[in-house]
Amino acid sequence: MRVYLDNAATTPVDPEVLKAMYSVMENHYGNPSSIHSHGREVRTVIEKARKTIAGLLRTSPAEIFFTSGGTEADNTAIRCSIADYGIKHAITTKIEHHAVLHTLEALQNAGTIELSFVDIEQRGNIDMAHLETLLQNPNRSLVSLMHANNEIGTLTDMELVGDLCEKYNAIYHADTVQTMAHYPHDLSKLKAHFIVGAAHKFHGPKGVGFLHVNHRIKIKPMIYGGSQERNMRGGTENVYGIVGLAKALEIAYNEMPQHQQHIQNLKSYMMAQLKANIPGVEFNGETDAANSLYTVLNVSFPEMEMADMLLFSLDIAGISASGGSACSSGTDIGSHVLTAIGASPNRPAVRFSFSKYNTKEEIDYTVAKVRDICLVNA
Repeated sequence: MRVYLDNAATTPVDPEVLKAMYSVMENHYGNPSSIHSHGREVRTVIEKARKTIAGLLRTSPAEIFFTSGGTEADNTAIRCSIADYGIKHAITTKIEHHAVLHTLEALQNAGTIELSFVDIEQRGNIDMAHLETLLQNPNRSLVSLMHANNEIGTLTDMELVGDLCEKYNAIYHADTVQTMAHYPHDLSKLKAHFIVGAAHKFHGPKGVGFLHVNHRIKIKPMIYGGSQERNMRGGTENVYGIVGLAKALEIAYNEMPQHQQHIQNLKSYMMAQLKANIPGVEFNGETDAANSLYTVLNVSFPEMEMADMLLFSLDIAGISASGGSACSSGTDIGSHVLTAIGASPNRPAVRFSFSKYNTKEEIDYTVAKVRDICLVNA
């Protein structure tokens, strides 16, 4: 049996998405910037996709800009808002995705900004009182916080963060890559200046994403070239990817309730089976459904010989997952997230992440294989 449990990294493409993309590949090949009929046809395809996405997210199509993915969108939001608004102070956490963390650290190292880190609790929750203290910096702040952590799944209350940012006139960038299409986002109400999506996280193609820029904020491009994306992002659009993105998001919204229930049931079942079969197993991050991303389960296993071979052993058994223990020193390559929440560096950790295609039988198989590996290496 082959089991894919690394859906937080990327997801398999939905067949309906492939069908929609192939239809455009076959029938619409003009350059969308060309003024002739072939180009206008493709421009219409892009704008239809933009309108679909905006409708699902309850926002204006004029606020949706297509990118190469989440990393470019995060970089654009951070770098352009800091440059265009003269931001001298940024706030984030030590458990952000590297697309955010490394970008802000590079700006700090260049002397562009002062960077502050919000305190986090053992399960990855943000200390909101400390966030408010940091927002009282005399300089206007950029706040960059992810909605759900990609490694441990802990959710952040975006409404509360948005309220605090509004109170202190801060710019709010929410990295929603892991939650886009898994939870409904009503951007007509959310007080975020930027949110981000990447198609391959919800059964769309790789290499395409989008940045939502709220109408209350104006930024200049990060990538210059042609006048694409209403002069906001130079470069010929990834037409097939954009169509796939819109179709994947549409499917996700139409099927969201049943998929949430199915995947949450799988996660809860796996937690119960791991506890029943492997003494001493622990879960990292929030574990209750209300505060935890239902697609992600991060597990620390008991100390064992050859702990660094756990993922390899799972791969040999046909199980794809990801992970890595906390760093035991500043030079170790490990999980910066697990290190930040104080997880033991001596215990191997694995992130299992689920999708609508996973089954209970796959969970049973995985738990049995993990149990065997733990017994052999105990």
